[in-house]
Amino acid sequence: MKFYIASSFKNKQQVKFVSNKLKEKGFIHTYDWTKNDRATTKEQLIDLGVKEKTAVLESDFIVVLLPGGKGTHIELGMAIAQGIKVYLYSPNDDINHFETTSTFYHLPEVQQIIGTIEELVDQLQRETRSID
Repeated sequence: MKFYIASSFKNKQQVKFVSNKLKEKGFIHTYDWTKNDRATTKEQLIDLGVKEKTAVLESDFIVVLLPGGKGTHIELGMAIAQGIKVYLYSPNDDINHFETTSTFYHLPEVQQIIGTIEELVDQLQRETRSID
C-alpha cells in the first residue's frame, strides 16, 4: 500500500519516524518532503506543490500529523475530495474542542487517532492491513 504524510516542517522528525516504521512493514511512501529544504523561490514552490499533489493522489491513505499548517490542510482536503482514507493524528484531544477543531476533522473518511506517536504507528499497521 502507498501512503503520504502531511504535516509541518516542525514535525519533520515525527514524519520520518512514522514513514520509516511503515516502510519497514513494506508500505511505499509516495513522496518524502522531509528531504527538502524550505522553498525560497516561486519555481521551487511550484515544483514542490506538483510533487506533493501527485503524491497525495497516488496514495491509498494519508496520515495527517498535527499540528500542521496551511499546506497540511490543503493536502487533507485533496485526500478527502478524492475519497482517500485519512488518518488524522493528534497527541491530545484538541482536535475535538470546538475552539480548535475543523468540520473536516469529523467526516466519515477521516479517522482520528489520539495518543503517542508509537500508538499511531501501531494503529496504522493494524488498520491498513485490512484496506488491501
